[in-house]
Amino acid sequence: MKLFKALTGIAGAIALTTGSVYADDLRWKMPVAFSTNLPGLGSPAAWVADNLNTASDGSIQVRVYEPGKLVPAFDILQSVSDGKVSAGYTWIGYDQGKVPAIPLFAAVPFGMKPWAYTGWYYYGGGHEMLQEVYANKGFKVHAQLCGIIGPETAGWYKDKINTLEDYKGLKIRFAGLGGKVLEKLGASVTMMPGGELFQALEKGTIDATEFSMPAIDQILGFDQVVKYNLFPGWHQQFTAQYMLINKDEWNNATDAQKALVEASCTAATTLALAEGEYKNGKVLAGFQAKGVSADQIPREVLQELKKVTQEVLKEEAANDADFKRVYDSQNEFMETYKVWDSRAYVPSDL
Repeated sequence: MKLFKALTGIAGAIALTTGSVYADDLRWKMPVAFSTNLPGLGSPAAWVADNLNTASDGSIQVRVYEPGKLVPAFDILQSVSDGKVSAGYTWIGYDQGKVPAIPLFAAVPFGMKPWAYTGWYYYGGGHEMLQEVYANKGFKVHAQLCGIIGPETAGWYKDKINTLEDYKGLKIRFAGLGGKVLEKLGASVTMMPGGELFQALEKGTIDATEFSMPAIDQILGFDQVVKYNLFPGWHQQFTAQYMLINKDEWNNATDAQKALVEASCTAATTLALAEGEYKNGKVLAGFQAKGVSADQIPREVLQELKKVTQEVLKEEAANDADFKRVYDSQNEFMETYKVWDSRAYVPSDL
């Protein structure tokens, strides 16, 4: 972390000493979708805000507002686009109803590993496509990848999932494209912010929920209510968070200020992944002592889920030109990436 601060600090110092003095100070209010105490998911927002202030020597000051304190978690995109707030930090998959292609930048069922996604995003045109996707739907935002974590769990359940039939009639909180898959299987899918899930489980408003990785789910207390935690997180092999900045605010920033935002978010993306990978194993190993069964979804059920997922993705691509364009780009990248992935990495079951 000290290294990342030093690098972005150097970038700020160079900008100041080479004549690119910041024309105007930036004072941004930034509501966040996740509590900043959540590792890898909410923590990058607080780190970026602090780092921008330090690296810019106070030229960029970002004030973070915890979920619901300024803007409801699900209203961040609209609020940033409308200029009600200058910036926001969120999982953009929440807005799939407004921007159908957006889940492809947030989490894709049976999709890429997090480092593969960053490869496509930074070098495969993903960043540029994301700006176009928002603009095509009339949103005035600049989006910057600003955090990524590995797989979620496949959810917390009162009863085991042994067949696809077990999803039928299940009242479950499930996000993104994975939620559309479960709806196709007859589940009653709902969306609600993370802070409401413990109470919803406890009261029986929902039978099951997914939210994030073990290090986060434990903080939210799901293991205190239900005892079946399923793996793998087929619906979100990566979870990407973004800093959304009002387009006018972004255009008014100097090149030096923009460079610091980009550098800070790139550093935060690495830190988020590292934090999750460091903490999840220890948390998962401790579940047994709490009476939690961390079970694997049967292979045949995963294969059937993948078939339904492919149906959903094809339907979405047929209904939205942006979705098809992004989906085709990701698939084209994965054709060659799989060659590397299958040969270069030591098999985990060796």
